[in-house]
Amino acid sequence: MATEIKPPAPLILDPHMPSLFLAGSIEQGRAVDWQTEVVTALADIQVTILNPRRAAWDASWRQTIDNKPFRNQVEWELTALERADLIAMYIAPETQAPISLLELGLFAAAGKLIVCCPDGFWRKGNVDIVCARYAIPQVADLTDLIGAVRQRLI
Repeated sequence: MATEIKPPAPLILDPHMPSLFLAGSIEQGRAVDWQTEVVTALADIQVTILNPRRAAWDASWRQTIDNKPFRNQVEWELTALERADLIAMYIAPETQAPISLLELGLFAAAGKLIVCCPDGFWRKGNVDIVCARYAIPQVADLTDLIGAVRQRLI
């Protein structure tokens, strides 16, 4: 059954179980909590889900390298992205998702992304071009993303 790890918990992964990082829109809590929907939908399979949506996020944190809680969050996410076997990315159309775009660029050539960028996202064309260039599978909506992830993990 699925196990979920959120920051600041240590990233202790079972080497015999696949791991999934949930990349995509959060925008300091302004984006819909799509991660919970994914975790619930995958609860019946063997997977470690690395969910960066921190339960106790403090929007007042200065986003600087010198701010220890902020830096720890970013480093947790980067380490989780690197260690994950699969990255599911959902870019909500109503968000700008600058960190998601950064993560897409960082991991485009890694061969472990599945992307959902629905119509209406302000930079969908850029996302589509990056996905086409690096042969990153794309799906139309969150339901399809969950199905594609399930198919890759089972």
